[in-house]
Amino acid sequence: MSFWQLVWTELRAIVADKAIAVTLFGGVLFYSVLYPLPYLHQVPTDQQIVVVDLDHSSLSRKLIRQADASPKISVIGQVGSISEAKVWIETGRAHGLLVIPYAFRRDLLLGKGVTLSYGGDASYFLIYSAVVEGLVTAGMDAGKQVQLLGLLAKGEAPEQANLSLNSVKINSVPTFNPSLGYTPYVVPGLFLLILHQTLLIGTGILGAGQWRNKGYWQQLSPLKLICSRISAFMLIYSVFASFYVGFCFYLYQVSIQASLGLVALFLLPFLLATSAAGIALSCLFVRRDLPTQVLLLASMPIMFVSGFVWPLTLIPEPLIWISQVIPAVPAIMGMLELNQMGASWTSIMPKWLQLWAMFAVFFVLAVYGVSRRLKANRQV
Repeated sequence: MSFWQLVWTELRAIVADKAIAVTLFGGVLFYSVLYPLPYLHQVPTDQQIVVVDLDHSSLSRKLIRQADASPKISVIGQVGSISEAKVWIETGRAHGLLVIPYAFRRDLLLGKGVTLSYGGDASYFLIYSAVVEGLVTAGMDAGKQVQLLGLLAKGEAPEQANLSLNSVKINSVPTFNPSLGYTPYVVPGLFLLILHQTLLIGTGILGAGQWRNKGYWQQLSPLKLICSRISAFMLIYSVFASFYVGFCFYLYQVSIQASLGLVALFLLPFLLATSAAGIALSCLFVRRDLPTQVLLLASMPIMFVSGFVWPLTLIPEPLIWISQVIPAVPAIMGMLELNQMGASWTSIMPKWLQLWAMFAVFFVLAVYGVSRRLKANRQV
């Protein structure tokens, strides 16, 4: 059997195995829709709040109208006390509250400091931040208007008064996430993690199902079997990676800074190292169900130690050191730097070389593990 015939045999074995086919093809397609779906609107808007107006002045009513006009929040009602507002939040009728204190208008006109109280359900960070941001903006606008009236009352010209209120202007230009949405932030790293986990599971199931059975793999040398298996999975995952980095990134409006050639060059050792790691791990399993169970449990820890959803400074250093043997960890951070942040190739070169070193180590481990498995199989 020639090498390419063996690769074709491996491809047929992958497609014919329902568990592997569902994991690879079904998983990659399913998760490409499932994970981004809740965040297609990018940023939370029109979050419902309730107002406790203890002042009942023209200025407090104007503040409520300004808050309701904010795209972040929507005022759905007014209550007479904070305890009533808390009930609204606890029952899910509202996500936040605004408390306008007594003598709000009078104190502002007298130049005294006034404290507006904001609150909300912090169980959902994005919702809570949207509520607070909308209320803070409305409160600052109301304060500026009162300051403007005070300056005009002192005899300042309207143009000069406006300039003094807006002496500092902030020009905020997002660099790596133009929409400031959740989808462009989490999707790039998450898609690489999906490729990593499904590839490990697929190679693990295929190997675990063969070591105790008879088949074409018994007639092959470990080196030839491993090279053909890696080649078969690389052909499949080159299509999956193109689908994620190409079509899905465009669909979900993820910013792309690097060229296609650099992306392919960086992904090459990542897929090779993951394939070799999966084959090496498959030698540890004798049951087909174990790779899925073990690797799915490892998905969440890998996501956190990768550094794209949780700051690495908040993770114990020993965990960070241990995680460097997982191909997904340097691959995710290197890919984010290269493709989303526009980093130069020289800056991500250490991670690229680290992936090649992983491939070499896992390839040697795979040869050792497969040799022992085939030898034990032939003796049975």
